[in-house]
Amino acid sequence: MTEYYQDHTPGSGARTAPRSRLRTDAAELDLCGQWAFRLWPHARPTEAVREPEHDDSDWDRMPVPGHWVLHGDGDHGSPIYTNVVYPFPVDPPHVPDDNPTGDYRRRFAVPADAAWSQAERVLLRFDGVESTYRVWLNGAEIGVGKGSRLVQEFDVTEQLHPGDNLLVVRVHQWSSASYLEDQDQWWLPGIFREVVLLARPRGGVDDVWLDAGYDHRTGRGRLRVELTAAPEAFPVTVELPELGVRRTLDEAVAELDVGEVEPWSADVPNLYAASVRSTGEHVRARVGFRSVRIEGDRLLVNGRELTFRGVNRHETHPDRGRVFDPEHARADLQLMKRHNVNAIRTSHYPPHPGVLDLADELGFWVVDECDLETHGFEPVGWRDNPSDDPRWHEAYLDRIRRTVERDKNHPCVVMWSLGNEAGTGSNLAAMSAWVRQRDPGRPVHYEGDRTGEYTDVYSRMYPDLAEVAAIGGDSGEIAGCDEARAEHLRTKPFVMCEYVHAMGNGPGLVAEYQELIDALPRLAGGFVWEWRDHGLRSRTPDGVEFFGYGGDFGEQVHDGNFVMDGLIRSDDVPSPGAAEVAAAFAPVRVALREDRELVVENDQHAAGTTGFRLAWQVAVDGRTSAEGTAALPHVAPGQRVTAPLPEELVLSAAKAGGADETSEIWLTLRVELAADTAWAAAGHCISASQHDLGESALTGVNGSPRRHRPVAPPAGRGAEPVERDGGYQIGPAFVDARTGDLLRAGELELSGPQLELWRASTDNDRGDSPRLAGRPSGGRLAWERPPSSAEQWRARGLDRLQHRLVEIGRDGDAVRVRTRSVAAGQRCGAETWIRYRAVGDELLVRVDVIPDRGWDRTWPRVGVRLDLPSAYGRASWFGRGPNPSYPDSRAAALVGVHEANVDDLEFHYSVPQENGHRSDLRWLRLTGAAGELEIRTFAEAGGPGFTLSRYTAQQLEAADHPHQLPPGDGLHLYLDAAQHALGTRSCGPDVLPRHALEPRSTSITFALRAR
Repeated sequence: MTEYYQDHTPGSGARTAPRSRLRTDAAELDLCGQWAFRLWPHARPTEAVREPEHDDSDWDRMPVPGHWVLHGDGDHGSPIYTNVVYPFPVDPPHVPDDNPTGDYRRRFAVPADAAWSQAERVLLRFDGVESTYRVWLNGAEIGVGKGSRLVQEFDVTEQLHPGDNLLVVRVHQWSSASYLEDQDQWWLPGIFREVVLLARPRGGVDDVWLDAGYDHRTGRGRLRVELTAAPEAFPVTVELPELGVRRTLDEAVAELDVGEVEPWSADVPNLYAASVRSTGEHVRARVGFRSVRIEGDRLLVNGRELTFRGVNRHETHPDRGRVFDPEHARADLQLMKRHNVNAIRTSHYPPHPGVLDLADELGFWVVDECDLETHGFEPVGWRDNPSDDPRWHEAYLDRIRRTVERDKNHPCVVMWSLGNEAGTGSNLAAMSAWVRQRDPGRPVHYEGDRTGEYTDVYSRMYPDLAEVAAIGGDSGEIAGCDEARAEHLRTKPFVMCEYVHAMGNGPGLVAEYQELIDALPRLAGGFVWEWRDHGLRSRTPDGVEFFGYGGDFGEQVHDGNFVMDGLIRSDDVPSPGAAEVAAAFAPVRVALREDRELVVENDQHAAGTTGFRLAWQVAVDGRTSAEGTAALPHVAPGQRVTAPLPEELVLSAAKAGGADETSEIWLTLRVELAADTAWAAAGHCISASQHDLGESALTGVNGSPRRHRPVAPPAGRGAEPVERDGGYQIGPAFVDARTGDLLRAGELELSGPQLELWRASTDNDRGDSPRLAGRPSGGRLAWERPPSSAEQWRARGLDRLQHRLVEIGRDGDAVRVRTRSVAAGQRCGAETWIRYRAVGDELLVRVDVIPDRGWDRTWPRVGVRLDLPSAYGRASWFGRGPNPSYPDSRAAALVGVHEANVDDLEFHYSVPQENGHRSDLRWLRLTGAAGELEIRTFAEAGGPGFTLSRYTAQQLEAADHPHQLPPGDGLHLYLDAAQHALGTRSCGPDVLPRHALEPRSTSITFALRAR
């Protein structure tokens, strides 16, 4: 017998046709709240629960909206995270009998007023239920709903009673629909969006489509009105008061010329209030006029090329799962705007409609994606994939219809996406054909259409930079394409629906991708994967809170921490990667040209620069010498202009030139908001650029450039080393003759410096494959893959070097130490030469690292570690900051003097890993109960980088969660001559060769002073 929850149908019963979400004066009854709930372990519990007399007094209570696995302290099952693999056998459309099934019961009273008693129809709306659900009202079966993230309405007119009623909903965790919903996210069953009863009035308007177009050549708007209503609803009056438009319609379709309008765009989201009034209902809407079309290989909105600076956005919250909260959603999108994000791909399903309301209002380009993914068929070779199976045809069409019809009135939606990672086939082609017929004004996207047969844009995930250049250019290899197919794909706009995977410390390469996007017009931009980590708030048995990921809930199969791959941490804290994306995405930029000219670039789509101002700062050796603000010249969208520097800035820079000739003089130019907006306050920084004025005529004498010399260590003879107590006293310092370690500097007790070639591997270092990442554990699955950087580094023992003192002795006024470092079982290692000299109250240290011949792999880092007391609480430094920086992720780190609490220098990723490196260090000062420690570095350019942590790299590596780290019993200061870059190999390209750390001889020189 084929059960309803495992057949091919899209649902059954009194389902009504999909339609728009409308703001209306028709009566509604909110059925959200606490429902009686019982969870069954199997799919066929008794149907007696449908009967009104059934006793549910001993049932649990469950919030609606909500997910039952997030309530009840584990009594209602647990979340499951998989990225690709189905957590049940691949046996479509069947699912196991062990199928958690939740019964919900809700008693409610129908209001007695005329709106209900005289209603023509009453509809029951479910906005989101995972997965298949069966509905009974007052004991009568209403129907079956499928499509977890899709709205479904049922006609319950005949079954509804005046007064008291009983609604019963049976929800199956697994169903045939689950095969179409294998999105990279948690499996979270339950009624997770609103349930509402709708009184549909006689003479009402069942559906409205206000299709608002814009002619950029004339500046005029066009409004196509499409109504779904019975004859008695007419005449219908359509009004746009702000435009002076009022039109009475006697037919269901009409074209209105509304005159000149201000168009809608993500930069300037102009919305007009609209009113549609029939004989029985008043509908209100917000209209944004804009046109979307493709001309050749260009994607245009309102006649201008569109570039997505986007992110993929799942609906996720550490406590609520996918339950919508309007305040949190608004704050979420405001945070996106503050990070220069202008576009959202709704991965991989239509979001709660409130998200699109906010996108209309705040301004985002949206790729609205259908609730469809069959990724779990990939591991079995796509055998029986529903995308090309005629039995699933109606289910596919039903999903795209409900996506488009619900969201068609939103101006933010500029493209429809058929779904994600569902292979290819005739059902997807049929979806595309339906969309093109229904809404020819928006292009169709689907990444799986690799040959461009049924979509309007070419889309790819995680192409490397060389392939992006090939796609955007006129030649070069495109994966899976012969020359003829490549030429065909180059006739379409190109969109990276996913790129620069933001998992853990990263992503790298954001600026490099953006440079290509800006340079090649065919490239319409892309969407970072992804915006937010999906961690679920969890607690250890002793009450320590952490954010759980795959494997933390006892799953049989899972994909580890691959769900923790966002720019924003689960608790809303932006990662350093978010700052890097903001810097690369900056829509308005200012740079210095030829000393006395500004270059202002405006890459916004529709807005000029009048909403911004210039903030400038001149700093000498990192300290502000002068600063001010000035108006930006007006620059039209997509244009670049040059302008003279503000006179005050020129005078200030010239005055700074009187500083010591060894001083560094930096000019920082920031673009700031000139006034408050709906998403940020005045003064919010949009972009920043820096310019070294050391060789600039701005700071020269009599117009000639000044040059600052590289700072050299103090000259002169140092204090004579004295042998005593098993070591060497060198001025204020003491070196242990047995180990070669520096044990004391003045009153400060410390240990090191010791060679360190290891860093706690990042998610990108561990990147397993283009599809799976994270630490192998429990039931986690993986496929064959090339060794990751971390695996290669471990194989060569870089995480477990053993050190041997080769020699130590006096060398004139210095003590010289030579050590050799090799891992157990390995032959290839490195020698470290350290030379100590004491000049005044400073200890000068020179470290030379000489690798053996025979290294065949990169190093994660090359530097030294100093172990310090824990009682330092504050750090200040002159170098790049305040954000961390790595070779391929440094756009958001500026040269200057920065300060932070020591504990704030680390960023706590969901999996502990390398973090917090600050590059180009000139000096570092630590203060606290332990006194003051100052370190100065000496280099011709920039300087080494530093990391300060309460944990060693090995301790970070050993922990799967932050709460598993040991109590910090000290501070560990790493001074690195170089670090390997980040890349995005957790799901994407590895580190570029120019950013890879190849083993090489290197040196670090620094002075240490303790007080």
